[in-house]
Amino acid sequence: MSSLLIIALVFGLALALIAIRLPIGLVLTVCAFIGVAVEASPKAALGLLSRLPFETATNWEFSAAPMFLFMGFVAARAGLTTGLFDASRLLLRRVPGALAVASVMASALFAAASGSSVATSAAMSRIAVPEMLKRGYDQGLACGTIAASGTLGSLIPPSLTLILFGIMADVSIGQLFLAGLLPGILSAVIYMTMIALRVTVKPALAGTPISRSEIEAVRWREVMWDILPLPILIALVMGSISAGWATPTESGALGAAGALVFILVGGALLVRFVALTGVSRDLVEFFEMIGGGPYLLLFFVAVVYIVLGMFIDPIGLLLLTIPVFLPIAQSMDMDLVWFGILLVKLLEIGLITPPVGLNIYVIKSTLGNLVDLPTIFRGIFWFIAMDLLTLIILIAWPQITLWLPSMMR
Repeated sequence: MSSLLIIALVFGLALALIAIRLPIGLVLTVCAFIGVAVEASPKAALGLLSRLPFETATNWEFSAAPMFLFMGFVAARAGLTTGLFDASRLLLRRVPGALAVASVMASALFAAASGSSVATSAAMSRIAVPEMLKRGYDQGLACGTIAASGTLGSLIPPSLTLILFGIMADVSIGQLFLAGLLPGILSAVIYMTMIALRVTVKPALAGTPISRSEIEAVRWREVMWDILPLPILIALVMGSISAGWATPTESGALGAAGALVFILVGGALLVRFVALTGVSRDLVEFFEMIGGGPYLLLFFVAVVYIVLGMFIDPIGLLLLTIPVFLPIAQSMDMDLVWFGILLVKLLEIGLITPPVGLNIYVIKSTLGNLVDLPTIFRGIFWFIAMDLLTLIILIAWPQITLWLPSMMR
């Protein structure tokens, strides 16, 4: 049996198991174990499986992930999301669609503390969506805004997805964090601009504007005091990383501490299996034969991510595909920091793409029967179009991504 056929069967099995909602860590481990056993021997597969948990558990960099997640959990439980939303809607009160635009800004700021798209969507949907619906906002616009804005947690540092990519690709997590900052801000600005233009053309989308009396009823001093801890927290984390005072793990420890390893065990085993089959080498030779350069690879990756992102959760998709695509990117001398940010942007699109857009189901579960699922999906397509526009900009001008990391090197 050829290596290409073996890897096709293993990845097909993985996709089938993911489709029936088995845990991604279990799927990756089982499928990679079977693949190594067939390609090499059962003894080799058992040897890898017995060694990898210890290697993964002692990976110091990965301890940054749960630290940042817990930091975001504490920020949410402390009520910082409410303060962010109040401050944002006051700052942007004169912008068309002020509440929706403010929701994007608040989500971006909260993403900078949570590191999680799901956490950002869940926290903001409880606060912003009911407020927008009370004002008469279009349901699709209100829910689509939060679903899309929540994806900023994948790109704006600290990000669990960037941590996972950095570990698997052996790329500096600190540089990835800095690289994700401007693309994340760009994504937020494009969302906000699109909302403002749509509401300008069709004011009925934004319902009743905020009245002067309501604005005056909110005390600026109290609102700014409520959100003050979050900017300090963000500055502490990002400042310590960019200045070289602390590693991402040590910066995360400023907020919390913990451990998490099971998913990466399966991912690491899959990396070994793909390397063993030699399929990445075959793909490199194929791209060289057809004269395909980096842009053809990016087009191919984008198609794979957008299609599979409709059915597979982002972390699972990243762990499943990195072992295949990373060697090809390396063979083309692509900057892996830039490549990683583009992958994460594609994963963001998967978070809101039907039929399995994870953020959409998070919002649906949070809102219950307040809004139906088709309405949320209807409202998300404008944001998917904006994500594709952002992706094109990041591909056309890599310096947007690479400028901040270049200052760290």
